[in-house]
Amino acid sequence: MEVLQGSPLKTPAIEVVPVSSHLDPVDGEKPEENQHDASSPEADEDDDDDQLSLYEDMLDGMPDQADGEGDPANDCTVEESIAFRKRLRLVGEDQFIAETLEAGTISAQKLCTAFGIRPPPLLEGQPDQKYYPLLGLGITRELHKRNKLPQYSTIDDAVHLLRKSKNIIVLTGAGISTSLGIPDFRSKDTGLYSQLQHLGLSDPQEVFDISIFWEDPSIFYSVAKDILPSTRKFSPTHAFIKLLQDKGKLLTNFTQNIDNLESHAGILPEKLIQCHGSFATATCVECEYQVKGEEIFDDIKAGRIPRCDRCIRRLRQYKPFGIKRKRSTNGLAMSKKKRQNYEDSTDEEEYDVHVAGVMKPDITFFGEDLPENFHNRLVQHDKDLVDLVLVIGTSLKVAPVSEVSGFLPPETPQIYISRESCQHIDFDIDMLGECDTIVTELCRRLGWDFQHEMIKEGSIDVQMHEGYDSR
Repeated sequence: MEVLQGSPLKTPAIEVVPVSSHLDPVDGEKPEENQHDASSPEADEDDDDDQLSLYEDMLDGMPDQADGEGDPANDCTVEESIAFRKRLRLVGEDQFIAETLEAGTISAQKLCTAFGIRPPPLLEGQPDQKYYPLLGLGITRELHKRNKLPQYSTIDDAVHLLRKSKNIIVLTGAGISTSLGIPDFRSKDTGLYSQLQHLGLSDPQEVFDISIFWEDPSIFYSVAKDILPSTRKFSPTHAFIKLLQDKGKLLTNFTQNIDNLESHAGILPEKLIQCHGSFATATCVECEYQVKGEEIFDDIKAGRIPRCDRCIRRLRQYKPFGIKRKRSTNGLAMSKKKRQNYEDSTDEEEYDVHVAGVMKPDITFFGEDLPENFHNRLVQHDKDLVDLVLVIGTSLKVAPVSEVSGFLPPETPQIYISRESCQHIDFDIDMLGECDTIVTELCRRLGWDFQHEMIKEGSIDVQMHEGYDSR
């Protein structure tokens, strides 16, 4: 992954940024950039897209040996992984490669696992050099990681940090809304992506790919009703962030969520950055007419593609008498298979609706730039003020938001709260469990008056994770 320095924070939303490595390509193969005609940028872009999708599946996929799930023959143990990572940081990439691959002490395939990379099945039986690009990715990412601050490890340390801090960045993801029945994206059996196999996409994330939306908006709108905010209720974790604001401790809440529940919880606009936009508004892709999001909710719930009312009014005003136009999607090619779901009953509607612009919720699709205020707030304001970072309910796999942790000052403590661990970032304290439960326990230990209808009475068991001193 690329380290964030200034403008790279403006990188469009993507899953993983493939990086170059000094590792040589396999003998007899040309470097990738020379395999295409220089006059064909489309070919390069297609290869980059394929590479992004492939790399995302490989990153952070190795089970911990401490859980007893690793393959001792092909995977590095936890102890070996820690040793390799420390050695890399100590001697640098060139010397590390010399001591490992060039010395023949370990294969590239096995060394990949020390950096949390799961090689894909398609590489099984291939020459070891085929694993070099993956290893280069893992090494580069490791060198760009922040170092854990050794003085912070326990829940008591977390309580102390929360009590003394005055400028807290809270970075949130879908995990803070799942207790409300809103699905996250990547959970194995319950996440949204796991439920999209019926669409026949090569990658379920294509539902949120802007190029796919331009080609066929019906794909997105066939599932949009499943992620449409259906409630104004907010979770205890939302209420916890609001409590930080009330106590004058919240610097900024950077949320990746598009449900707009932070606003319903009372987070002030000047304290909230919706990194991936939200359903609060929608904009016509043709005339850029913007409306409140609620105005297209009925269409979304019915599985229809919402069209622009202003475009429709203009079309009706200038409609030629006695001429019936063929359907058009204004550059949004809709497949025959999907189109049949959106037939309209009258000639008037057929003429008006099918040439009117498509309304797109103002959420950030993969391939679109993040809102300008994300970059400006983080770089020009928060970086010099933050004294604590809370990352809650996110696996941090979507750049550039995933790079925020490494961009902030290395001496700033960082706490991670989620159901599952985040393997590719070294946080100072990992608190694994239900987000609502954890923030409730933190408030209890802080002696804060924390009220929410979903908070359950009872004691909370806190245990150290075997094999770790800060989890």
